[in-house]
Amino acid sequence: MKLIVAVDRSWAIGKDGDQLTYIPEDLKHFKALTVGHTVILGRKTLATFPGGRPLKERRNMILSRSEGFAPEGAEVYGAVPALLAAAPEDAVVIGGASVYAALLPQCDTAYVTKIDASFPADRWFPDLDEDPAWRMEAASPDMEYAGLHYRYVVYKRK
Repeated sequence: MKLIVAVDRSWAIGKDGDQLTYIPEDLKHFKALTVGHTVILGRKTLATFPGGRPLKERRNMILSRSEGFAPEGAEVYGAVPALLAAAPEDAVVIGGASVYAALLPQCDTAYVTKIDASFPADRWFPDLDEDPAWRMEAASPDMEYAGLHYRYVVYKRK
């Protein structure tokens, strides 16, 4: 499995149920890496999508313990083992924090957008630079949008 996440300098990923910021080129990068693949996400992450609907052109697998939660166009799993049994190897974990925490051990590649800024946050992703199980494999040149500097970094599990 793979994952994709956008983080700030302190590896923060969200505040009040939403992303820290939106960068149009990063949204295109996200789409390029996920279209045609299975995406795995939580119920709260789904709620942040337009209309709270699953992403088009992808198989949406939702990890949620909410009884009766059954959005049209998505498959809902109440437990990690059941989700893992149904997920293809090339599935992409897209958040949020609790889904990343549950599935990070199953992932071998992490596509991280590193934003060179600090934001108020209440959700974080583990710092892969400090995790001996991961190594940086590639990094894009620095880019800029509306004064925010960022780059794409690929991490691989050792």
